Amino acid sequence: MNFCTLFDSYYLDKGLALYASLEKVCNNFTLYVFCFDNRSFEILTGLELPHMVVLHHSVFETEALLELKKERSKAEYCWTCTPVVIEYVLEHYAVDSCTYLDSDLYFYTDPVLLFDEIKAADADVVIVPHRFKDNAYGRRLEERNGKYCVQFNYFRQTENARYILNWWKEKCMEWCYDIPEPDRMGDQKYLNGWPERFRGVLELQHLGGGVAPWNLEQYRFCGVEDGRVLMEDAEGTRFPLVFYHFQNLRYLPGKRVNIKSQTKNKRLKYRIYIPYLKETEKIRRKLEGDYGLSFEPGKLQRSSNALVGFLQRHFAAFKIQSFSDIIDLSRLDSYLDKDVK
Repeated sequence: MNFCTLFDSYYLDKGLALYASLEKVCNNFTLYVFCFDNRSFEILTGLELPHMVVLHHSVFETEALLELKKERSKAEYCWTCTPVVIEYVLEHYAVDSCTYLDSDLYFYTDPVLLFDEIKAADADVVIVPHRFKDNAYGRRLEERNGKYCVQFNYFRQTENARYILNWWKEKCMEWCYDIPEPDRMGDQKYLNGWPERFRGVLELQHLGGGVAPWNLEQYRFCGVEDGRVLMEDAEGTRFPLVFYHFQNLRYLPGKRVNIKSQTKNKRLKYRIYIPYLKETEKIRRKLEGDYGLSFEPGKLQRSSNALVGFLQRHFAAFKIQSFSDIIDLSRLDSYLDKDVK
């Protein structure tokens, strides 16, 4: 299994947590990491992790990309580069496929379950639906963000997959902003209609691939079996959680974090979030102590619009939907029952 991801030193804790999670559940993988600043490149190169290939952003940046870098926010530029880094791996390494992973994913089960589905379908490209709730609010979310999420995107080393990837890359180069429009939003809404537009595109069916805050409310926790977190949907379909997308975590002053889980089900959310927070806290302490990195709140900004960016940096963290989403990082163990630890 060949994966790629991208981040800078501010997301280094998340990127290392992603890698650690893959190491825990499987040993047959390579993670190609594209470092978007010198500090992350230096640190990861020095760590010499056995399943990681560390690459500097300069290896793929063209003059055209560098021009776009001046006008797009950090997040928008990363979105622009997503198809570019997938293409780079396919072009420069002897791989049968490459799967893009968002750096804030965390694996709980061997992703071979997902690749078994991909193999059975003989797919060239795989996209993962958001699986928003089927109600008015869910439909508004899909209208804004698109049907599919750029988080786990598989491209096989075939002419057809490369054609689709190049189409996506050209669209992102043309326009990729944190602005919802009828037919585009960042890099995501370009994926709408792919199964109909292109051949060989699989919409991932396994519910364990793609659980995230925007669909977590639809599931319930069924226990832990052989180290796997088991979940169930409203129809009673039981499945192991393969990976979770920790999108929208916001750190607060005083050793607290707003997890923004979008569910009030403590039993479910804590089984997912607490192991991840324990992993990232351990990594953060090491990065702060050994390398002097800082993870101060208030640096996250998606939009290139100055006003929207200001609101994202300074106020998004304090939007609270459930008080049980506020986690005290100094007592993480207390959130889990003894029989689940």
